[in-house]
Amino acid sequence: MRMDEDIKPVTYMKMRSADLLREVGENRRPVVITQNGEAKAVVLDVASYESLRDAAILMKLVSQSEEDSRRGRTRTQSAVLARIDARMAAARAAAGAPKARKKRRSSRR
Repeated sequence: MRMDEDIKPVTYMKMRSADLLREVGENRRPVVITQNGEAKAVVLDVASYESLRDAAILMKLVSQSEEDSRRGRTRTQSAVLARIDARMAAARAAAGAPKARKKRRSSRR
């Protein structure tokens, strides 16, 4: 983060919002928006936001997995694969069942 470029007052955002969005989109660095000298918001380009969001989701999943492991809530690979095979077989069987026909609307009015 470049302090002279990446921290802007809220008045800059109000007066030059299009420039701010262009800068953020081009350099992909977040810009901190201040109000009365305090950081109040961060402006990010969409790709950076999505990357941060995805990383946070992944960290949450890892944390949940570690907790499950500590509590002994685990399954063997063979048990998981057997469960997947059973679900896939059930889905295939359901897909082969005859489907209910929809009523056709008359083209005349």
